[in-house]
Amino acid sequence: MCSIAGKINFHEDLREETATFVRMQRTLTRRGPDDRGIFTTPHASLIHTRLAVIDIENGKQPMTESDENQDYIIVYNGELYNTEEIRRELASYGVTFRSRSDTEVLLKSYIKWKERCVEKFNGIFAFAIWEKKTEKLFIARDRIGVKPFFYYDRNGEFIFASEIKSILASGCVEAEADINSISEIILLGPGRTQGCGVFRNIEELPPATCGYYDENGLKTWKYWTLEDKEHTDNLNTTIEKVRFLVTDSIERQLVSDVPVCTFLSGGLDSSLISSVADRYFTARGEKLHTFSLDYKDNDIYFKESKFQPNSDSSFIKIMSDYLNAENHIVKLDTEELACALYDAVDARDLPGMVDVDSSLLLLCREIKKQGTVALSGECADEIFGGYPWYRDKTIREIDGFPWAQSTAYRYKFLKNEFSEKINPHDFVYNRYRKTVDSADTSKTKSALDRRMKEMMKLNLDWFMQTLLDRKDRMSMYCGLEVRVPFCDYRIAEYLYNVPWEYKDYNHYEKGLLRKAMEGYLPDEVLWRKKSPYPKTHNPSYLKKVSEMLDEIINDPSSPLLQIIKKRELEKLLTEDLSQPWYGQLMTTPQTIAYFVQFDYWLRKYKVRII
Repeated sequence: MCSIAGKINFHEDLREETATFVRMQRTLTRRGPDDRGIFTTPHASLIHTRLAVIDIENGKQPMTESDENQDYIIVYNGELYNTEEIRRELASYGVTFRSRSDTEVLLKSYIKWKERCVEKFNGIFAFAIWEKKTEKLFIARDRIGVKPFFYYDRNGEFIFASEIKSILASGCVEAEADINSISEIILLGPGRTQGCGVFRNIEELPPATCGYYDENGLKTWKYWTLEDKEHTDNLNTTIEKVRFLVTDSIERQLVSDVPVCTFLSGGLDSSLISSVADRYFTARGEKLHTFSLDYKDNDIYFKESKFQPNSDSSFIKIMSDYLNAENHIVKLDTEELACALYDAVDARDLPGMVDVDSSLLLLCREIKKQGTVALSGECADEIFGGYPWYRDKTIREIDGFPWAQSTAYRYKFLKNEFSEKINPHDFVYNRYRKTVDSADTSKTKSALDRRMKEMMKLNLDWFMQTLLDRKDRMSMYCGLEVRVPFCDYRIAEYLYNVPWEYKDYNHYEKGLLRKAMEGYLPDEVLWRKKSPYPKTHNPSYLKKVSEMLDEIINDPSSPLLQIIKKRELEKLLTEDLSQPWYGQLMTTPQTIAYFVQFDYWLRKYKVRII
């Protein structure tokens, strides 16, 4: 894993801007602490920092290859999980290799197949390839959108980077926010519209998108989407295929030249990954290391709820006894959790999922002390239908984002000069409608299955993207590569067309996945009721973030008060109102922390409101 950045300008000699490119590179050092490189020609500069994982000696970037009087230069962030298959196919055409790195395979795939190369790749990636002779840049992002690619395209300049901070460091882009930016943060955040970078004039290449930038500008297109197809497999065949797809994806992602470990929450998804990885390691005579998160005094303050019926600790113990692995428990306290809210903004470049972000950042920081690569269970809920909004008919049939039924509540925080410029219902609903309408249901006859395909598309394009942003930024901030096996596009393609009757096996959340993976887990874990990401239940956290927001409210110079009504913030601190902000993970303590992050973001990035 690495970071990438670059600049294309056909009207300037970029060889005179070395100091700028070094400055952009320096902002990305956390993502790639092991090596760095810059390639510059008169009209293009490609920038790279490297976290070395595969072929440590020979995978340096920017990497150059020549073919028929054309030089191709690549910067690449990601991993290919079908590297060997592609290598063999290229070798059959006479292509030779000097390394084991997937970077070389990816670059030679482009030389052979040009833009069609992306259709060959199974992996997580964002990359850019400069054709020196023809002076055009090819850019691409993986199908699911695991790896980020932000860009600025204005005034004859194209600037791109893995993170927004690097684009800002170019000096060509101001940190500005307009009414659209504020609406994204207040009405949709921590989610955001696909393609939107929130900062004015900064965009993000959507998942499964590629394109070219040349003297005529930027042209992009989608190279993959979920297609509605008839599901002809019976239940038993479906179970067998799910088992193969899941285990194959996990095993492919265990390949590394550096230490690999797994997250282990005691829930279904991370436990399955840990179990498959444990068998893989044990067969090689090696020991897997697993990492679990807990909070100080959670055993005292935990209270069961509809969404979290039991705590994780006892299930982590069951899994630790079941596996041959060595488990490490990272226990966080309120003070460090609250302080890390600021680091989480630095990592994401935006307000985010508050303590859900900061706890992950702190966990990754501890994992990095013992490993460089970790496997995590994100995205099984979106693909296999595990969330409450898949299963509760009332929620499922709501005509709007099921995890964010809080538009009116959010809107009331905006000061009049901003609220008068936006219709909150239309702003949110139009984005919901556009996504639902893009779901292919052309071959589906059942009304229930049509709605489930719409729900899956909503989750893949919105809720899952927020979680993938979180996982990438928090882990890479610590120089840790996190892989997400359930994001294998083959799993998404297959499950998109599996009828709900199968997914809802025995009326369990992710029942099909549980049935398919029988034998990999103790029954207590395999059939455990779904529990969300672990968060602190200690009342000291609410007290701490309330103190932080109160300090902001009482500072007249706080930039937050330019946008948000002071009296609404005061009510937030005093009213006993458990209004969800973003799904079950963000309620009152997290809403308070979100405004703390918003204020810090405005200060840290010196955001100018226009």
